[in-house]
Amino acid sequence: MISIVIPAFNEEAKIGGLISFLKEHGEGQVLEIIVVDGGSSDNTAEIASEKGARVLESPVRGRANQMNFGAEKARGEWLYFLHADTTPPPTFATDISRKIQAGFECGCFRLSFDNSHPVLRIYSWFTRFDLNVFRFGDQSLFVRKALFSKTGGFDNKLLVMEDQEIVKRLKSHAQFVILKKSVVTSARKYQRFGVFRLQFIFAIIVVLFYLKISQEVIAHFYKSFMVGSSY
Repeated sequence: MISIVIPAFNEEAKIGGLISFLKEHGEGQVLEIIVVDGGSSDNTAEIASEKGARVLESPVRGRANQMNFGAEKARGEWLYFLHADTTPPPTFATDISRKIQAGFECGCFRLSFDNSHPVLRIYSWFTRFDLNVFRFGDQSLFVRKALFSKTGGFDNKLLVMEDQEIVKRLKSHAQFVILKKSVVTSARKYQRFGVFRLQFIFAIIVVLFYLKISQEVIAHFYKSFMVGSSY
């Protein structure tokens, strides 16, 4: 059985529809939907609870901390980490189960956006390749809970790139699979800040991360270009 863990912060516009979708398409295979709230100032927690999710208030805000907290409280043998603005394919639970039955202990979907901009389509196309540089949290992540615990979970010290960093560690313990279907993630930040500008910022962040520049410097760089971003 799968425990879906969703880190959230001010996602009242998205969270209700996502939970309804997951409940409809995960019936029989999804044990629980856990929304780990990072101190939202809107109605995220209330809406999630009304829709039937198990809502937890994270002691510390930040995706890594919130996902680790949700994983710790999860009751399922399998964990599926999903961003609040991302929708998996309708067959997500069956797709994951088939890979589990095939012997895989961790993996993700390919990526697509709810916007047909050529740059975003090209970016999405690269997520089919099994290279760590193309692994991001928007693709979601399924992993056996025992393996997640064995590898130490997400690195709470990372302010950015925590999703990519954990994949490298998971691969050192188990075979990682990229499913052929795609999740659909929101392009709202690209629409707000500009596709070329934001893609350039993300590229710089990746380079800084692999150059082992401090997380504080990377986070400052990100925030300086993303004023007003909610998460």
